[in-house]
Amino acid sequence: MLKLLLLLCVFKYSESIPTHVMGKKGASIILPCEFEAREIFHIGLNRRSKNILVYQNEYCHKRVCKKGACDVFIKNLRLRDAGRYILNVYHFNATSVLEPQIRTYQLHIYDDIFVKIGERLKLHVLLPDAHHVMHQNKSSTEWKEVWKREHKKRVSVSHDRLSASDGALTIEAFTDDDAGTYRVLDFDGEIMITVTITDEKSSVDI
Repeated sequence: MLKLLLLLCVFKYSESIPTHVMGKKGASIILPCEFEAREIFHIGLNRRSKNILVYQNEYCHKRVCKKGACDVFIKNLRLRDAGRYILNVYHFNATSVLEPQIRTYQLHIYDDIFVKIGERLKLHVLLPDAHHVMHQNKSSTEWKEVWKREHKKRVSVSHDRLSASDGALTIEAFTDDDAGTYRVLDFDGEIMITVTITDEKSSVDI
């Protein structure tokens, strides 16, 4: 019964306005539930309609921990952690489990990297719910689309030195023009990942 309730909540609340949470790759973040601890029976965390194991006591499973009444702590963030999460918090009353209280989150992961001119750059940013990737050159305020998912198995890229495969966006022979900021957005236009890339020459000149 509890699994059925969790599944129904995922579909019912997946369209709600999320709380935006930002964290740096390798660091930690908290998804705050902000509910009272009184009579909490169970918490469930979901992503892409799949349950993420969260111990009901303050213990960790892999990189996910419960903090306080129902906050969720995620450590050692990875780019693939980005995206939407749904937290279901179940309470007891005198006779039964009440309808859960819900929180949704949009987790935005960012990173800063340095690349040598001429090197091959591989960015593991093409998550299943990524819709398009935008690039802003370091000397421009304009955002240009460099990758777009047009269908489940069909994507488009903007130039010959760029390719997409196995969840990664690869730039062959990195140039000064490739430096700048790359943003990955989902199908709702929410930012999932931001990677700021500085080429070695630029980092020396600063």
